[in-house]
Amino acid sequence: MDSHLSMRSLEVKNRTSVEEIKSLRLMTAVKTPYLPDGKIDLEAYDALVHMQILNGADSVLVGGSTGEGQLMSWDEHIMLIGHTVNCFGGLIKVIGNTGSNSTREAIQATEHGFAVGMHAALHINPFYCRTSMEGMVAHFQAVLPIGPLIIYNVPIRSGQDIPPPVIRTLAQSANMAGVKECMGNNRIKEYTDEGIVAWTANDKEAHDARWDHGAIGVSSVVSNLVPRLMWKLMFEDKNPLLNSKLAPLIDWMYSEPNPIGVNTALAQLGVIRPVFRLPYLPLPRAKRVEFVNIVKELGRENFVGDRDVQVLEDDDFVVVHSW
Repeated sequence: MDSHLSMRSLEVKNRTSVEEIKSLRLMTAVKTPYLPDGKIDLEAYDALVHMQILNGADSVLVGGSTGEGQLMSWDEHIMLIGHTVNCFGGLIKVIGNTGSNSTREAIQATEHGFAVGMHAALHINPFYCRTSMEGMVAHFQAVLPIGPLIIYNVPIRSGQDIPPPVIRTLAQSANMAGVKECMGNNRIKEYTDEGIVAWTANDKEAHDARWDHGAIGVSSVVSNLVPRLMWKLMFEDKNPLLNSKLAPLIDWMYSEPNPIGVNTALAQLGVIRPVFRLPYLPLPRAKRVEFVNIVKELGRENFVGDRDVQVLEDDDFVVVHSW
């Protein structure tokens, strides 16, 4: 009886197959909006996720670096994953960022994430407390049995590259869905040539990653703003003209570390309130003016929301240091 119940629990936990995760093409790293007191604005969040679904995204990454999971308590983090599953889990795959530099914390958060229904977990390698290659492998192997897993390689945030030998070792696990890779398209091609699924995490490289280097798709920040255009890049065919048209927006987005640009842009589009949790601050006014011009050039109809884009003044922003 206990064995039967255990097997049933396992089936429920892993109700989304790894193969389903491996097929995802447009994964929006969704922004988390805030109320003036710094709490999560679920109404604005739901509207933003709904816009992603309507415009073709097949998955959302909840509480990643774009979604400012690093500024959330674990209670907020798991709540937001569960809320997303509850509201949208039948329409879109929900990837929960449950990684940590503490293996124990990563295990607990991942168990909780799957308990509230997420379809896959995203895991960074241990940051700050950098470890050996063997320790890195052991860290990931501790969470892989829990459910489908995407490994996120972003040395600019973690301080340590996840080299191909580590990925090859981990790819032997049935729960390893693939790699969200920041180290460029040559690295992506190295994986895809070996049959390892890879998503680029670089919007500017997404078109070429998809069509020339074998990436299955992109984990995108800019799709928060222009999901239909990113859908075209990932699903339709090669489109170097559209890719070049998006370049000024993408360059603008990353003029300061993410998520500063996307936060500023969504506020100027009227999709979220202009509230920032420190240590993030909005882009300066000259950059805010530049964004309005970029929107006009690309066409307001290509961006999320239905309000006119506007130049927000410094006094329009609320910056909170406790919440």
